[in-house]
Amino acid sequence: MDTKEELKDEADTAAAPAEEEKAEPKPKSKVRTRDVTKRPEPEPEEKAEAEAEEPEPEEPEPSKPEAAEPETKRGWRRDPLILIAITVTVIAGLAAAWFGWSYHQASNDKTLGQARMRDDVLRSAEQEVVNLNTLDYTKVDQGLSLWQDSTTADLYNQIVQGRQQLADSVTKAKTVSTAKILESGITELDSDAGKAGVMVAIRVTVTTPDGKTSTTIRRLSGQLTRTSDGWRLSALGQAATSSGN
Repeated sequence: MDTKEELKDEADTAAAPAEEEKAEPKPKSKVRTRDVTKRPEPEPEEKAEAEAEEPEPEEPEPSKPEAAEPETKRGWRRDPLILIAITVTVIAGLAAAWFGWSYHQASNDKTLGQARMRDDVLRSAEQEVVNLNTLDYTKVDQGLSLWQDSTTADLYNQIVQGRQQLADSVTKAKTVSTAKILESGITELDSDAGKAGVMVAIRVTVTTPDGKTSTTIRRLSGQLTRTSDGWRLSALGQAATSSGN
């Protein structure tokens, strides 16, 4: 008897909580709606790549206050007199440099011109002295014409006046004269006046009809004058020796 009542009580006790749970109303489940306008959250890997690519904003450097312009610098820029003085100084320096360069060039040109003129005078003097000491009896007229072409002024006149007598003398003697310069030099040169002086050592060889030769060395002093045709001998004579002879 006791056993049946205990079993019944236990059954009633177990059924009581079930009825209580059944009697309690269940809460309504909320319906979740999805905002289709919102983009889905990126995957973790994509989000990490995007963060890596996005440059970090640079912090602006603090601006430095501009240094105040020195008063002296502003002064010469604003003062026209100072600017003019600087300009004049620069121009004067450039002019001085240009004049110095021009003078140097002119000096070099003048020196070079003098050297060339000396060479021209000496070359002309040597050739003309040789011409006046060369004469072939078989070509006497041609030789004496060359004498005239090599001279000017008084020396030219002397040759013209004595040409016939000299031609007859050489033709009769049947001699042939040749010459060679041994030494020469300029003793004076006046480019403005067109005058020059020379000293020449020359060896003259005379051959007679029988084939005999005689050689003499002469030291001559000459004067040259510049003409429209170049430098020509205007005087030629025996140079004075140290004894005065």
